[in-house]
Amino acid sequence: MIELLPDLERWRAEGVDAGRAVVVRTIGSAPRPEGAVLLAASDGRIAGSVSAGCVEGAVVEEVGRARRSGRSCVMRYGISDERAWDVGLACGGTIDVLVEPAVRAEIVQAAQERGRVVVTPLPADASGAGADETTPGGPPSEVVAAVMATGRSRTVEVEGRAFFIEVFPRRSRLLIIGGVEVARPLVSMARAVGYETIVADGRARFATRERFPDADRIILGWPDEAAEMMGLGPADAVAVLTHDPKFDEPAITVALARGCRYVGAIGSARAQAGRRERLLAAGVPEAELQRLRGPIGLDLGGREPAETALAILAEMVAMRHGASGRPMRDRGVVGAAGSVR
Repeated sequence: MIELLPDLERWRAEGVDAGRAVVVRTIGSAPRPEGAVLLAASDGRIAGSVSAGCVEGAVVEEVGRARRSGRSCVMRYGISDERAWDVGLACGGTIDVLVEPAVRAEIVQAAQERGRVVVTPLPADASGAGADETTPGGPPSEVVAAVMATGRSRTVEVEGRAFFIEVFPRRSRLLIIGGVEVARPLVSMARAVGYETIVADGRARFATRERFPDADRIILGWPDEAAEMMGLGPADAVAVLTHDPKFDEPAITVALARGCRYVGAIGSARAQAGRRERLLAAGVPEAELQRLRGPIGLDLGGREPAETALAILAEMVAMRHGASGRPMRDRGVVGAAGSVR
């Protein structure tokens, strides 16, 4: 929903209303995760998606019906449902989609502010019956907090009632130590997948807006200064790219000490071995060093700056989602378009 706010704001400025559809449950292999959103404007325009294009046409029709009736409903599309063949959902999975006649103000506010959740009661089944908004109660606060901590929306069951907990997480942050050539495409790629990007370098000629026009922030300073200035913490990712011990090793030390969820450092296996010895001698605990990704990135075989940046980002994304980083074909699940998921 967050990435669709500009579309919604533009439509509203033009006086165009819009309804919303959001994936609230997935079973088996599904093209999009819980929380995927499609907006359908009253003039026929759409933004976003709830599948890989399989059911969008049918969902847009349901949004139109919801707008006319003023009632929300949940629609189910799956391989065992005759509608699945009609609308083209061939991935073998099932999705439940909450269809709403309008985009609620609380949804817009949560998407704008981030770091929030919105809890929506769902029908007892996915037959298309209107949501019962009078049902008292909701999921316990600890359940909501646990879902919020994952950063992923999901449906929970509480005493026979289903509630969709929609998470609007804060942007993940990536601190790049070293304004080197690899950092330039890494900034652009990381922003494209939702990261807030901060580039830090103690060398003035590297830490410039001319070199990094797309970076959210540029810090001229040493790694510990950058960590302090941005409040580096466990939710952040750090890519150490300077290939210079006087920058790299302090950066690794501070990132590990602050518990950053991803810490990667550039350099060959031989360079990593020497760095490891120096860091151990400097007092960095062995258990902390086990978290260091070095050489940084997945082995994609490329050596050009953009290829290296892609390898780094691929490893970061895999780690963010708890994935293995193995080829998709190794998972043995066929996706919606016949591709292997």
